[in-house]
Amino acid sequence: MRIAGEVSDVVASRELLGNLVQRDLRSRYRGTVLGWLWSLINPLATTLIFTVVFSVIMKVQPTTGADGLVSYPLFLLCALLPWNFFSTVVQGGQSILLNNANLIKKTYFPRRLLLLAHVGSSFVTFLIEMAVLLVIFAFFGVNTLPWIPLLLVFMVLVALFGLGIALALSVWNVYFRDVAHFVALFMQIWFYATPIIYPITLVSSVEGGSSWASGLPLTTLYELNPLVSFFEPIRDMLYGGTFPEWHMIGLAVLATAVSLLLGNLAFRRLEPRLAEEL
Repeated sequence: MRIAGEVSDVVASRELLGNLVQRDLRSRYRGTVLGWLWSLINPLATTLIFTVVFSVIMKVQPTTGADGLVSYPLFLLCALLPWNFFSTVVQGGQSILLNNANLIKKTYFPRRLLLLAHVGSSFVTFLIEMAVLLVIFAFFGVNTLPWIPLLLVFMVLVALFGLGIALALSVWNVYFRDVAHFVALFMQIWFYATPIIYPITLVSSVEGGSSWASGLPLTTLYELNPLVSFFEPIRDMLYGGTFPEWHMIGLAVLATAVSLLLGNLAFRRLEPRLAEEL
């Protein structure tokens, strides 16, 4: 099978993959004074802005969490950090082939390594951010330790889901340079269409039991958004202290499988002429 051969090529090039990950990590905050602290400052600054706008001014109330916890910043961070990681994987991944055009033209290696290295280096930052979030929860007296194994599973699923999308976008962007502009616009829409800065229960209250234009309840349409099946379980575990709904777990696995399959097919089809197009 071609997939087995592609996986074999990646495994055989694991040393190169490790070097590419290290290169990305070293260059991520090169030349900055604060260095890796920016990986914490950026989400915290965003959280502060959203807290002031949505919690203080617009009075958006989060759901009650574990042990009666009611904290909009913690409620927000549970989904904002995964979104930031997903957005970095997708939007950074779509340009990875263009940014490494000289390397691609000089020598042959499995081009997927560039995408895998980008996801791997971004995942390291994601791990650090989520570890800090767990420490913050502990400061508020919330024990998140039992959820760490399942949390790691969902973090990997988010990474693989984003990888599938990035695989397709990276090759499309080589052939059609308008892709990056469309993606930037779509990601803004996708952010606000996902219950990140507001609870999904708010959708139910706005819906008022009525159906949307499609005939489906608005809440159902929201749950069809694949990111909901990743972010809501993470929020359920960390903020709510409850086990995720099984259908959400199933949807997350299904969305990941479909993303990887379609993304790899698109990459496989367009990869042979990459050097010529670049």
